[in-house]
Amino acid sequence: MDRLTEMEAFATVVDQGGFTDAAKKMGISKSAVSKHVSSLEARLGARLLNRTTRRVSPTEIGLAYYDRARRVLNDAGEADALVTAMQSAPSGLLRISVATDFGVNHLSPVIGDFLQEYPDITVNMVLNNRYVELISEGFDMAVRIGELEDSTLRARKLAATTKRMIASPSYFQRFGRPMRIDDLNEHKLLHYSNQSNGNLWKVTAPSGEKRQIRTSGWLTVNDGQSLLNAAIAGLGIAYLPTFLYADAMRDGLVEEAIPDLPVDPLGIYAVYPPGRFTQPKVRAFIDFLVRKFADKSDTAW
Repeated sequence: MDRLTEMEAFATVVDQGGFTDAAKKMGISKSAVSKHVSSLEARLGARLLNRTTRRVSPTEIGLAYYDRARRVLNDAGEADALVTAMQSAPSGLLRISVATDFGVNHLSPVIGDFLQEYPDITVNMVLNNRYVELISEGFDMAVRIGELEDSTLRARKLAATTKRMIASPSYFQRFGRPMRIDDLNEHKLLHYSNQSNGNLWKVTAPSGEKRQIRTSGWLTVNDGQSLLNAAIAGLGIAYLPTFLYADAMRDGLVEEAIPDLPVDPLGIYAVYPPGRFTQPKVRAFIDFLVRKFADKSDTAW
């Protein structure tokens, strides 16, 4: 007899508390269920069930076997679901969490192309500047920038960006330009309030030394675009990703504060819950983003 069928019959008897209900659950006769369980016990050389006229319960050995058997059956079910899912067309509601700046500037312009390519998918894109718990808050995936804090999530890199310290020409005219990292202590800094590490800037010195700069900010806000606007207005120095200030720098509205500082690339990632397979709608959107952002280099973003 098929080993998985024997295992399923036994586990279903335990789950249902008897052969009659197990037979109904499996859609086969009661005698067939009994035959599968008896064959399993004979093959293992052990009694797995205590049978009385009133009830059926697992023996001590049967209970230990049940735990392992249920895992095997669940794995087999997931394997079947994987094949089915990979062959099915992507559809359904896709809930995405993304930082406001990146969502407005880079996801919103391309989301229409995705919907035209996958008309059976509907998208709910939530723009916010806080760290969301994907599973507990009901999101299918998120787009995150920089170090990934939650190692339990699966991730796929979409592109890369860099961060630089920038301010307006008018600010440098009024307060001077910092020439060294330590000079930042004498300047007005603009901070992003949603950073998990607070008002801390991680920078690399020209020598390659990793430095951490923690100073109080003249303005703290939870939105990158607002920080850029403040920098353009001459309120201070902001430490922002290239994709956010690139246009302003090209137009001469901001300049780099300490031009000779090395910059480290920051990954832009699609993150999604762990599991043995990815939902088709999630896989379709991630593949779409990879294609869309394939030409984005560090200098472009």
